[in-house]
Amino acid sequence: MNFPEHTVEKIGGTSMSRIRELRDTLIIADRCGSALYHRVFVVSAFGGITNLLLEHKQSGEPGVYALFANDDNDHGWLDALSRVGEAMAGVHNGVLDNPADRALAEDFVRDRIEGARSCLFDLRRLCSYGHFRLSSQMMLVRELLSGLGEAHSAFVTTLMLQRAGVNARFIDLSGWRDESECSLQERIAGGLGSLDLASELPVVTGYAQCREGLMREYDRGYSEVTFSSIAAFTKAKEAIIHKEFHLSSADPALVGADAVRKLGHTNYDVADQLSNMGMEAIHPNAAKILRQSNVALRVTNAFEPADPGTLIDGQPAEVPEVEIVTSLDVVALELFEQDMVGVKGYDATVLEALRRHSVRIVSKSSNANTITHYVEASLKAVRRVVNDLERVYPSAQVDARALSIVSAIGRDLSGVQALGRGLAAFDKAGVEVIAAHQTPRNVDVQFAVPRTSAETAVAVLHAALIPGAGQAAKAKAA
Repeated sequence: MNFPEHTVEKIGGTSMSRIRELRDTLIIADRCGSALYHRVFVVSAFGGITNLLLEHKQSGEPGVYALFANDDNDHGWLDALSRVGEAMAGVHNGVLDNPADRALAEDFVRDRIEGARSCLFDLRRLCSYGHFRLSSQMMLVRELLSGLGEAHSAFVTTLMLQRAGVNARFIDLSGWRDESECSLQERIAGGLGSLDLASELPVVTGYAQCREGLMREYDRGYSEVTFSSIAAFTKAKEAIIHKEFHLSSADPALVGADAVRKLGHTNYDVADQLSNMGMEAIHPNAAKILRQSNVALRVTNAFEPADPGTLIDGQPAEVPEVEIVTSLDVVALELFEQDMVGVKGYDATVLEALRRHSVRIVSKSSNANTITHYVEASLKAVRRVVNDLERVYPSAQVDARALSIVSAIGRDLSGVQALGRGLAAFDKAGVEVIAAHQTPRNVDVQFAVPRTSAETAVAVLHAALIPGAGQAAKAKAA
């Protein structure tokens, strides 16, 4: 084991779809000799593959997993698995030029797809005896299928780099045909233990099979946990996430590309707030691993390799300011009970109902007789919570309303008067503010607005609170 000063770098699925371009600009570029190494690359599946294996992340269209879970003996999952193999072949044939490399990739896909097919057949046959329940094995099935995508992308990337003269090494943490049972740390140690980072460039699967079961806790955020755990285990000088965009002060599509600014430097507190608003710089648990290991995180634009991107560490702000403005669609769940005053237990009951229906809380507020939770969930799930609360509190008024939260976030907002300036800007622009909230820690300010006003509200708040953004907006208007 030789881990000299190095970085651990993650490439996401969308960026992986342009891996040939990244080979020439990010991975190799003008490097030669030892400069090619001292890096560990953790890769996600090629764009769209995990959607085919599990379910589409946005539309919910069923993939192999969803079809297998709901199989009614038409075996639709078999056709879906064949489509995954075809999609994988289409991707790696576009990445690899050499016929021998393509043949190796084809054999790899065939082995994994046919192996998964046999495994799922055997599992369903076993469960047909009645003593075994398929439902108790579905999380393992989900992990098995997820690992196929990451293993394919890591293997193909390794072949591509080896053909380009790089001493790349495929590190498969997916546990394929491995009968041992180990923890995440043990899996990483076993996979990386024999590496010499001074002369090898490891390409590691973003999925790691382990006793803890990454998908049970993180679902499709598992690759960032693997990435951060590797950075902590190897004591990396820096962990780097390569995205297809910069971490900016707002969505350029909403406020204009000339008005946004790259963050450049922020801290893990801001990263937590971004995660809460559905704009993950990194999974909160992955950030915790890096923070506790004193490993700084850098988020870069993969296609602008010369730009250092944004550094995320534990340092406070040098000057109080708003750094980013973002929004999230939520449902405001409001419980009004005149008899609540001075009575304990209402809040706990609401929290238990939200937990029971797996509804995520984004924010909350309360007064003497009203508790409001702003939640990210489907209206169907929220209606179930409403029904539960109405049964427990028949005299209470329980309402659910679709809104958006627009938030201004920064390492230190003390003295910035973000709440007052934001309200004034909204009033001037004619944007209705239904509620506003700021905590004493001064890291974020939240405004609840109608969903139809969310995009306008982001642009208005960004122009009012981000230094220089207002001038850019005026110049654009002129």
